[in-house]
Amino acid sequence: MPSRLRRALSAVLLTLSCLLLPFGALALWAAYGLTDTGRYVTTMAPLATDPDVRDAVADAVGDSLLREAGRGLDTGPLRGSVRPFVHDAVRSFTQTQAFRLAWDAGNRATHDAVLRALREDHDDAAAGPVTVDFAPVTAQVKQQLSDEHIPLAARIPVQHTAVAVLPADELTSLRKGFHVLEVAGFWLPLAAVVFAAAGIALAVRRRRAIAATALGTALAGALLGLAVAVGRSLTLAGLPADVPHPAAGAVYDALTGTLRTVSWLLLALGLTVALTTWLTRNLRPARLVRRLRGPKEPAPAPAQEPTRVQA
Repeated sequence: MPSRLRRALSAVLLTLSCLLLPFGALALWAAYGLTDTGRYVTTMAPLATDPDVRDAVADAVGDSLLREAGRGLDTGPLRGSVRPFVHDAVRSFTQTQAFRLAWDAGNRATHDAVLRALREDHDDAAAGPVTVDFAPVTAQVKQQLSDEHIPLAARIPVQHTAVAVLPADELTSLRKGFHVLEVAGFWLPLAAVVFAAAGIALAVRRRRAIAATALGTALAGALLGLAVAVGRSLTLAGLPADVPHPAAGAVYDALTGTLRTVSWLLLALGLTVALTTWLTRNLRPARLVRRLRGPKEPAPAPAQEPTRVQA
């Protein structure tokens, strides 16, 4: 193959590899990192001790408990005075081991329900949205409020109410997107590796191709980290006004922690390989000796003997 054609093909393959790398990492994280229930629960578990998340849970659960109690009881005169006590009791409950167990159980139940709905092949949108029953969590909160002698706590109904976590009209599109992510999560990283290997193999100067691939990998890591940061800003900006942004930011940071780690690893790996390639090329003993000696002086031209002219 002509050298010019080899250079062109190598450049195209290496460019494609570096472009596919951040998208492959993102698809791999979404398709396989978020679909493991055990890993998801482990990732979300530390949020049970996050102050912003605890405050958001206390506000949401406290308001829900007051609404449930007010349906069957005339709590109008007492609602304003009882509300601070209910919220303080719920905040106190969020600091207990029971809340952490309920937090893990709720996350596991929600993740299982969503994942089961996304992996179903048939279209059952007419059957309704994906729901989860949080009655056990309500029962634990009710018990905590009763132990603290909160008024009306014993009369809070614990009903097996289905809470919708995915709307029915979006199930079909979400399933298609999920299946696309599963395919992309496998093929995009594999294509990036294959293109990089083929580009280096076709390169006329392989050392230079390795250095270029390493720098492209570092750039891909930097772009991935930037995408995570921009995605955080856009996600928080698109939330409704009644959703607490500090708690949502904590959840986003927990879910994307693996992506941030991958972006730093790609950046560090790319820079390390590029620096190693440069050092091994420029710090070889023979090259150092030539540099220390300086440029060779041109050899003097041989003296020419004078031409004798015969009389």
